[in-house]
Amino acid sequence: MNSDSALPTAPDDAAPERLAPRPLYRPTVDPASAAAFSRPAGVADPFAPGAGRGPSEPDPALSVRPPDPVLAEAFGRPEGETDTIGRDPDAAAAEEPGAETVADPWRDPAAPVRLGAAAVQAPPAAALPPAAKLGVRDVLFGQRIAPRAVAVLVGAALAVGLVGGIVGRITAENVGALTSKKVELTQSGGGDREVGQVAKVAQAVLPSVVSIQVALGDQTGTGSGVVIDGAGYIVTNNHVVSLAATDPAKSTLRAVFSDGTHAPARIVGRDTKTDLAVVKVDVGNLTVAQLGKSADLQVGEDVVAVGSPLGLSKTVTSGIVSALHRPVRLSGEGTDTDAVIDAVQTDAAINPGNSGGPLVDDQGRVIGINSAIRSESGGSVGLGFAIPVDDVTRVAQELIRTGAMHHSEIGVNARSVTNDQTTGAQVANVQAGGPAQQAGIVEGDVIVKVGDRTVANADELVVAVHQQSVGQSVPVQLIRSGREVEVQVTPVSD
Repeated sequence: MNSDSALPTAPDDAAPERLAPRPLYRPTVDPASAAAFSRPAGVADPFAPGAGRGPSEPDPALSVRPPDPVLAEAFGRPEGETDTIGRDPDAAAAEEPGAETVADPWRDPAAPVRLGAAAVQAPPAAALPPAAKLGVRDVLFGQRIAPRAVAVLVGAALAVGLVGGIVGRITAENVGALTSKKVELTQSGGGDREVGQVAKVAQAVLPSVVSIQVALGDQTGTGSGVVIDGAGYIVTNNHVVSLAATDPAKSTLRAVFSDGTHAPARIVGRDTKTDLAVVKVDVGNLTVAQLGKSADLQVGEDVVAVGSPLGLSKTVTSGIVSALHRPVRLSGEGTDTDAVIDAVQTDAAINPGNSGGPLVDDQGRVIGINSAIRSESGGSVGLGFAIPVDDVTRVAQELIRTGAMHHSEIGVNARSVTNDQTTGAQVANVQAGGPAQQAGIVEGDVIVKVGDRTVANADELVVAVHQQSVGQSVPVQLIRSGREVEVQVTPVSD
């Protein structure tokens, strides 16, 4: 753009140009709207006061019409009333002197709830007409009857009472006649009756069975035992005397014989791996139990269990041998017993307190020491277990001689396994340098037989190993990678 070029400008004194006002647009009003919202016919001025009508001049169109008679009757004041329905809260109430001012719950939110007068007064009860007084006949019979009928009823009542009294008297006399001092009852004696075999066994065995009582402070326990030697040696369970073994100086161990005599006892030795213990009493002339052989037992033989179940001494129960060579693990709270026994199973009732007592055959020979039950409730349900007398004899003899018992071990820990391929005891770990490692047994091998004893689970492996002699080689069959392998293992003493 050139510097000398310029736009045309208006003179300074020229007035600015103004735009003309737009035309006023008035919408078209339809006749219906005009009829509804326009002034009434004949009215030229607006509804507000205007020219030609003074402010005090009433508008005829706005005059108040008298109320409808029906509405006046419904909502008007009752005849003779001058006050309105509403009351001025600020106005002073005209009260009689000494009258109590009652708070109005409709106007005062803090006013208490109260009952007012009824809206409609109940009409007074109408007076009843006077009635005649009731007599005795009216009260008893509900209506008037003749005096002769009353006399008949009274006579009938007396007759019934007389007959009842006579019958009662006769009955009382007959009851007295039912008793007699001349009758004497007789009993037949059993001198010629044959004594049963269980009774014979009980008579023979009971004198050799003792009740063992243990106390340590506030803790007490009761078990059973059986005399196995005339020098005062008694065999029982380890878990019966383990409480006394924890603190011999403060504990009390006592044997109670069948005749009621008491004698203090001392622990000779204990074996936690077979749950057996031997105690000794200084008592002479003891009745010694006869020991049998558990190797000769047959399933179904009659047996008798003797002991002190639940503290009840000299208790005898009978049953049969239910099973043999039943591996049972024994352990529990409050005892150091950790044993697996090759048990004799019986259905003779065995309960807590029978532990340590004898299981005898029908000839009165001890064939086991009662040790455990298996029950969901803790009571006897026909599943009792006894340590075979062959094991009892071997362990008790060693405890009496040396005071300790040692068992054979091969140095493995196992767990039970059952699958489609095999059933046995699977080796979980092998002791370094132990007999099993020296024989080539490794983890994962499943042991199915030790010597002549078939192994079906981990507990049965413990029993089978303990039956072997220390230092004597024994064949062990196992399954490794699906193949059967046999190795020679030499057990050592624990």
